[in-house]
Amino acid sequence: MLLDLQTRPILAPDRQVLSEIDWTEVAALWNGNELCALHDLLNERWSRLIRNCVLGTRDPEAEFLQGLAFATLALFFTQNHNQEGALLLLDNALVVLGKYRPHFLGVQIDPIIGSLQELRPLIASLPAAGENPMFPFVYAKFEHNGELPS
Repeated sequence: MLLDLQTRPILAPDRQVLSEIDWTEVAALWNGNELCALHDLLNERWSRLIRNCVLGTRDPEAEFLQGLAFATLALFFTQNHNQEGALLLLDNALVVLGKYRPHFLGVQIDPIIGSLQELRPLIASLPAAGENPMFPFVYAKFEHNGELPS
């Protein structure tokens, strides 16, 4: 096996990713139950942010985006008969987002945490491929005050 030892530039972390986030779009996707698309958007921004970052996933902004992605995917999974995955991601989201209460980067965290806390006991006793226990499935709207990172 030959190794490719050509030098490649090390790209700096993309710190502009936060100022480029359109929180109105995030809110529209969250509030419109377009959770798969929102997860993809958050994951793409998260990966750009941690790229070659000294803190990596421990970077506060990156960790926050990951927590939002966890919450988004938990809500998606519970609606799509994956209660085991929803519970795992819901717990991860509660741990991560709990560090950023009551708000971070202008995002109101408490309504998101409240929805997750309400949902958790309902799905904890369901079979892995069970039906979402809430009908209609309603969770808190995404709230953002327009604050941008400095």
